[in-house]
Amino acid sequence: MLLTRKAEFSASHVCANPAWSAEENAAIYGANANSHGHGHNYVVEVTVEGEPDPVTGMVFDLRVLKEIINEEVVDPMDHRFLNREVPPFDTVIPTTENIAQEIWRRLAARLTVPNARLKNVRLYETADLYVDCGS
Repeated sequence: MLLTRKAEFSASHVCANPAWSAEENAAIYGANANSHGHGHNYVVEVTVEGEPDPVTGMVFDLRVLKEIINEEVVDPMDHRFLNREVPPFDTVIPTTENIAQEIWRRLAARLTVPNARLKNVRLYETADLYVDCGS
């Protein structure tokens, strides 16, 4: 059984490799390489897979899942300039792919229960662009 919880956060970022020239960054990242940055209203969907507990009937307690998502993703990333305020994006380019991987890393460490496991992190950068990071 799959259980999915959604959360939203707003953040800004710059996609640029500091080892490259402005021209090289513009060629690869386009307007996203603008040093002033730009922002998104991200939507993250966290999917847990498992069997319902025979006593509670739940795969994972939704209140606990919401708390973990807030503590690991929303609170540290919401209304932040990712490159300057959220490690590891001071050294890792905050592409949608890298942000999704970091969210996975943060959540996987917390979602450790016997009957459920983290299955997928889907991160929407825009309504028509998302990345899936899963097992």
